[in-house]
Amino acid sequence: MNISSTRRRTSGALLGASVLALSAFFSAPAQAAPAADCGVLAPGASATAQAAVNAACSQIGVWYSWGGGHGASPGASYGYYDGSDPDSLHDNERKGFDCSGLMRYAYAQATGRDLLNGTANDQMHSSQASARFSAGQGTAPLLPGDLMFWGSGHAHHVAMYLGGGQMVEAYESGTHIRVAPARTGGDYAGAIRINGSGTPAPPPANGGTVFETWGTDVRTHATPSVRGAVKDTFAGPTQVSVQCQQHAESVTAEGYTNDIWSKLADGSWLTNIYIKGPASLPGIPDCGGSPTPPPSGNSKPFQTWGTGVRTHSEPNVGARVVDYFAQPTTVNVVCQSHAQEVTAEGYTNDAWSKLTNGSWITNIYIKGEAWLPGVRTC
Repeated sequence: MNISSTRRRTSGALLGASVLALSAFFSAPAQAAPAADCGVLAPGASATAQAAVNAACSQIGVWYSWGGGHGASPGASYGYYDGSDPDSLHDNERKGFDCSGLMRYAYAQATGRDLLNGTANDQMHSSQASARFSAGQGTAPLLPGDLMFWGSGHAHHVAMYLGGGQMVEAYESGTHIRVAPARTGGDYAGAIRINGSGTPAPPPANGGTVFETWGTDVRTHATPSVRGAVKDTFAGPTQVSVQCQQHAESVTAEGYTNDIWSKLADGSWLTNIYIKGPASLPGIPDCGGSPTPPPSGNSKPFQTWGTGVRTHSEPNVGARVVDYFAQPTTVNVVCQSHAQEVTAEGYTNDAWSKLTNGSWITNIYIKGEAWLPGVRTC
């Protein structure tokens, strides 16, 4: 994708040098190959645990990002400011994982199921644990793939044991995923072993996007209607590959009402009520059954680019996240304003666009000029 160089707004050699330095600092590194010292370093682990180790090690060198890895489906995502650590101020520009996001990704890759969608504390108490180890046992009984936890009464950190006294972890903001000696002092709280069943996760089919369902005995249908022939039944949460979505029959279930249905890779339809995420899944194209919402309030439609793009309640990356676009999508821009200067994807811009839902998006992620033509100033 060619992005016009006019998106970059700089003035003077000093600012230009600063922008280049900041761009180099904040640009997410390419996914690194497993480091020589990251891998299965001891025998005895299940095939699933070994696959989880390899998945975690494949992310060595990727940014720690607070909240990263907790999107609709497992995988690296942009994080956000944790509200206290100055090193976290730029996590919204770092695509990566926090500690539990990395563990979630590793075991999703190893088992084909989103087993560990939660915080470190959630993972410590996971029903998927087949064995538990106390802090006093140290690393002696641990095998590669076991999850180690820290926290007194409430786990605040998790890492994966590799064997040989080593572990892989997403440590803290401002650092990258790394291998480190296993720490069993301080507030080390013990470890768990994850159930070794499952098969490797298949890639999204036909270019779809993977989402997680929720609920039990959830049915898919031949048409976007509860009266359509039943195609499949999910006994519990499972991963589905969504191709597109459209407005169709309105459904009320589990206390929610929604008329949007998603078309899955096998051609069946599922009401969005049972897919984790907002009523309209971010970044998923329309199936053609309903038109793109027309611009309203004197707004103009524009196309975004990039993945994991967020909108905010104010024109500031530290403001509350309002929406999340997993893929390029159409947005309706009401007006634009100069506000916080942002450096991302190698570009710097202080222009922000206000959308029809009242949220703001940096113009860096909108296709076009740095200052959008034909859009009024807010």
